[in-house]
Amino acid sequence: MKRVLPAAAIMICALAGPASAEELHRASTLLSEGGLTERVIQIFLLVTVLSLAPGLAMIATSLPLIVVVLSILRQGLGLQQSPPNMLIMGVSLFLTWFVMEPVLQEAWIAGVKPLVANEIAEPEAVRRMTAPFAAFMKARVDPEAVEILAAARGIEGPFDDGEIRFSLLVPAFALSEIQKAFEIGFVVLLPFLIIDLLVASILMAMGMMMVPPAIVSLPFKLAFFVLTNGWVAISGALVRSYS
Repeated sequence: MKRVLPAAAIMICALAGPASAEELHRASTLLSEGGLTERVIQIFLLVTVLSLAPGLAMIATSLPLIVVVLSILRQGLGLQQSPPNMLIMGVSLFLTWFVMEPVLQEAWIAGVKPLVANEIAEPEAVRRMTAPFAAFMKARVDPEAVEILAAARGIEGPFDDGEIRFSLLVPAFALSEIQKAFEIGFVVLLPFLIIDLLVASILMAMGMMMVPPAIVSLPFKLAFFVLTNGWVAISGALVRSYS
């Protein structure tokens, strides 16, 4: 606990903006010293990090893409509340864990274990812990999103060397994942759109214009989705997209 609290404070400083190793070491030394005031600050920073953890997990992992795709899939089936939001979020979280497990293991081995064993200082531990996540995001981020956000802040490139600050990399990665999720969702919705059009055309030809096509097409869409093992197929495709 004595070493984790300063590391949490340094994590906030590192995510807030670029800082030199001397500044991070000075912050670590100040927070690691005894005293009631320092302890209160440490606890406050730890609570702040824990409160930011869900947001960081939401935008710095594969969770945004998986949640959006599964939500679009549910809308394409014509089901409003089945599966419920809690179930979709639970499945998305465990799929995210499955996808991010190598990154989490690398961050644990490179940063957390040496820090707990008193082998490295807090600034070096934070750098090692964030490096796997930075590499993961850089491999998936859209260069155009990086350039647009950098231009909005007046940050000069080029970014071809892979050195992108976290304050720029994280939102660019999140926007890139949302863009890819909508592209995948468009492909997922096409079979259901064809079924809806066929059912609507048949009902129109039979003169049954008062019957809502969505109600008639729902059993056919469910049967098509079940026969193709859709949940497993789409989840597997999402996981393979990160390999």
